[in-house]
Amino acid sequence: MVSEMKIDHREKAYALLKADAEKILRLIQVQMDNLTMPQCPLYEEVLDTQMFGLSREIDFAVRLGLIDEKDGKELMGSLERQLSSLHEASLKK
Repeated sequence: MVSEMKIDHREKAYALLKADAEKILRLIQVQMDNLTMPQCPLYEEVLDTQMFGLSREIDFAVRLGLIDEKDGKELMGSLERQLSSLHEASLKK
């Protein structure tokens, strides 16, 4: 029972972090499509703030033992790669 609860908490924690990463991706995509260019200080400020916040969430979850450090790094790396692709696509427009 305790083991099942531990697994459930880990799955929920990872799902919440992944959802936050997806929100950041959508936010940046909307901003790039409608509001500002990637070179804009506002774009950079939003991106930096959101990425810093997510990294702190991941660090907290790792310290609590809710996710593995490797999984947290992979989540951040995946988001960074997706954001980089978005940035490159916007420059080609």
